[in-house]
Amino acid sequence: MTYTTLISTLELDDHLDDPDWVIIDCRHQLKDTEYGRRAYAQAHIARAIFTDLKNDLSGPIIPGQTGRHPLPTVESEVQKFSAWGIDPKTQVVAYDDVGGALAAARLWWLLRWLGHDRVAVLDGGWTKWQAEGRRTRSGTEDRSTRVFTPHVRSEFLLTADDVLRSIGEPDFRLLDTRSADRFRGENEIIDPIAGHIPGAISAPYSQNLDRGSVFKSKEELRAHYASLLGDVSAERSAIYCGSGVTAAHTVLAIMHAGLGDAKLYAGSWSEWITDPDRPIRIGHEKD
Repeated sequence: MTYTTLISTLELDDHLDDPDWVIIDCRHQLKDTEYGRRAYAQAHIARAIFTDLKNDLSGPIIPGQTGRHPLPTVESEVQKFSAWGIDPKTQVVAYDDVGGALAAARLWWLLRWLGHDRVAVLDGGWTKWQAEGRRTRSGTEDRSTRVFTPHVRSEFLLTADDVLRSIGEPDFRLLDTRSADRFRGENEIIDPIAGHIPGAISAPYSQNLDRGSVFKSKEELRAHYASLLGDVSAERSAIYCGSGVTAAHTVLAIMHAGLGDAKLYAGSWSEWITDPDRPIRIGHEKD
């Protein structure tokens, strides 16, 4: 069986010793970039390797041009995925300790962007795995290399210009996955300019989760996003957040709900505001 969105702790435990499965620890904290590596060394899911959001899943920041977590190059990810032992028959499972939002869903999206569908996020992540007393290890681990061959899906991405051209189009939906107060510009705690992209709908990624770390049911997610998208297909929607990381969590939720492939505006708010000519809005859209 192939897992392409979510996988349960029980399902992963059943395959923990499968050599064609790669488990990747993606734990990260924005305010403490070394947290994930320390936490992994202390304890991680048995056989898991570690990946770092900044150094492994993001490209270099160009001040005044990119957001806080720009996409890495295809070439750099091919090298990393090969080094992690990923080839076409590999099932990848990514996890973190915040319900998949930092940065397990980012890794899920990157692999799918480069044509690898056999990837899933561990539902409940490290929190649930540890609470259930499942197998863990300390120290570091690695895998034998394999050959990762990319098949880039450029249609998964929207640029800032794409978003700008789509503002106001009736058959387009733009979802902002940051907290509602950041969307309204009331409590911008990270980026230098507050507000949101005009026409966007506030849809905090936290609404994807039940009890903090486990995804809501497919039925709940489907009802939630069907109400936000209306008669617009997922393929005509774009998702953004502060830097393109937690937005992938909502792309995952929409796909898991069976609604299709929403597009990612990877640069997100932190890229949008680098150009003073791009419009911004404060408050509610109806204000």
